[in-house]
Amino acid sequence: VDTTVSNGSSLQDERITNLLVFGFLQSCPHASFHKELEVLGHELPVHTSGSDELQTDGNRCSYFMEDAAETDSESQEAVIRDIARHLARIGDRMEYGIRPGLVDSLAAQFRNQSLSEEDRRQGLAAVLQQLVHSYPADMGQEKTLLVLTMLLARKVAEHSPALLRDVFHTTVNFINQNLLTYLRNLVQSVRASVAAPHVSLFPSH
Repeated sequence: VDTTVSNGSSLQDERITNLLVFGFLQSCPHASFHKELEVLGHELPVHTSGSDELQTDGNRCSYFMEDAAETDSESQEAVIRDIARHLARIGDRMEYGIRPGLVDSLAAQFRNQSLSEEDRRQGLAAVLQQLVHSYPADMGQEKTLLVLTMLLARKVAEHSPALLRDVFHTTVNFINQNLLTYLRNLVQSVRASVAAPHVSLFPSH
């Protein structure tokens, strides 16, 4: 069975990225898009363990992975949720560099129904290119891009909650096309650090 999707990522990669972006957005509990996020959660394969109800407090958000043992799956999901919360905290400190005008422009692109998904990804990439050099290089460009990509999604969703679904899917697609190798390595690194507690949980690069 071919489990590769159109952008070259596997279905498991899709689950990882979905869970990461969802967890990042979920880490802003008082956001204006909370209702839209809850609806989106019901549309994604994101459930509480043993229940069909979505839990939006970030404590127990789970994918059921048919191709992995349940305990290993839950271990990976817990790691991804931890990464999402960690990156969301970094995003909180990086908001200062995002001008309202950039958010307005990006939101307008998502409202433009004549734009294709590729047009939206290119628009997102153009904004990221403007922003990435505004931040210290010591965090690493890929980590900075990953945080900024999800932070822009959050800012656009806060600006226009009705755009959340489109912004979410474009963000996931962008990460899978441009940052997937980094994300895979990050998840593997953090999982290894859980097994070896003396290793830094979130390496700086």
